[in-house]
Amino acid sequence: MMITMKLSAVAKLLLPGVAAVAGVLSMAFWLRDDPSGELEIRLPGRSGRPVKTDAMRPNVFPGYFARGEGKPSKLSGKWTGFRGTNRDGIAAESVPLARKWPAGGPRQLWSVKLGRGYAAPAVMNGRVYLLDYDEKRQADTMRCLSLDDGREIWRRWYSVRIRENHGMSRTVPAVTEKHVVSLGPKCHVMCVDAVSGEFHWGVDLVNRYGTKIPGWYAGQCPLIDAGMVILAPGGKALMVALKIDTGEVVWETPNPSNWQMTHSSIVPMDLDGRRTYVYSSSGGVVGVDGKTGRVLWRWDRWRIHTNCPSPVVIPGNRIFLSGGYGAGSMMIRIRKTGGSFVAEELFRLKPRQFASEQQTPIFYKGHLYGIPPNGSGAISRQLVCLDLDGKLLWSSGKTARIGPRGAGPYLIADGLIFAMGDNGTLTMAEATSEAFRPLDKAKVLDGHEAWGPMAIVDGRLLVRDFERMVCLDLSAPPERP
Repeated sequence: MMITMKLSAVAKLLLPGVAAVAGVLSMAFWLRDDPSGELEIRLPGRSGRPVKTDAMRPNVFPGYFARGEGKPSKLSGKWTGFRGTNRDGIAAESVPLARKWPAGGPRQLWSVKLGRGYAAPAVMNGRVYLLDYDEKRQADTMRCLSLDDGREIWRRWYSVRIRENHGMSRTVPAVTEKHVVSLGPKCHVMCVDAVSGEFHWGVDLVNRYGTKIPGWYAGQCPLIDAGMVILAPGGKALMVALKIDTGEVVWETPNPSNWQMTHSSIVPMDLDGRRTYVYSSSGGVVGVDGKTGRVLWRWDRWRIHTNCPSPVVIPGNRIFLSGGYGAGSMMIRIRKTGGSFVAEELFRLKPRQFASEQQTPIFYKGHLYGIPPNGSGAISRQLVCLDLDGKLLWSSGKTARIGPRGAGPYLIADGLIFAMGDNGTLTMAEATSEAFRPLDKAKVLDGHEAWGPMAIVDGRLLVRDFERMVCLDLSAPPERP
């Protein structure tokens, strides 16, 4: 009897360990056909450093890791996050681009299948970073791909169940030489090593701040600035700054009005020599001090049903705001009165004068460029140019509409503007305020909801539709001796 009891006690002690080993083995067999190549599986809490557990849901971070067979490119161009290195939709590099494409369009260098959505890439040191959603594993997945051929270098994922609502993922990671930070559809923030993929830290904004997940999931793209990750969770904190190395809180902005997260992203603004962060929240627009997190000014006369475009910072302490769903657009100015800053309206445009449903307009060489969506009257779905008083200088015309809805992305590089139609047709034109001067057009994607922001580095344009990303060679051919 005593022997039986001792054996039972031993069995009870051993059973959890046996079950854990069996779980690991079953996971390994389940993943053995993973397309990313050789696998290295790491379980939560075993990433080589202590993992902070406060304000994190159990079994989410750090998740799992797999190493692929891809190799980083030797190309050195950078597109470090949402709307590029300067967060303005303009390529910082000066690689010469072709002004005319071959008959079949620009050469496709590689293509990779993605989970359904609009998440877009960032690029650093020959690596392409993308927060994808793996429907088979039901997991937010940070993928690191080679810029040369699209092969996967590594991936890190954590489990989160998502029911499709116009896709799943729709944000752009922020990347530095050392870190890459993502914001998942259900507001999980993850920071990993940009080279190795090692987990550094993670925060569940819903759990920590009571963030209300937007109706179409999170669309806000994280910002890395001055060694901090800047986010706007809403709920208990309107805006927060976290140390990039550790995830520790630097400052938190109180949110007494309970303004909530939107699809808009934070943009930096230098205001009278002071670094600030501007955000278009559910209750209005706010400017926050970059050192203290204190609200410097707020503007509650800009509230729209679904807020997607980010504020556009204009010289002279001006900010251009735009939206869809009947919002139109507005220019405000921030001025100092005594010891305080106040916002004032300069002009407002009706939707038929200018609006933007999803994408953020581009300020370039003293002018604004954008694509008004359906419902914008005569200029619907056309590429347009405005001066800084809101006057329409030109539009692309009814025969040169940009897609069937006008919701696709655009960027400027090498004096050219590239505009993607929802149907996957790419238009190239001169980026000039003088007139619409088209240069070429080509079908480059299959064309289902090609809404994800584009990225361009070293003459290579990364574009995506609902389920696929392709890399196009836009570089100018070498000159003959």
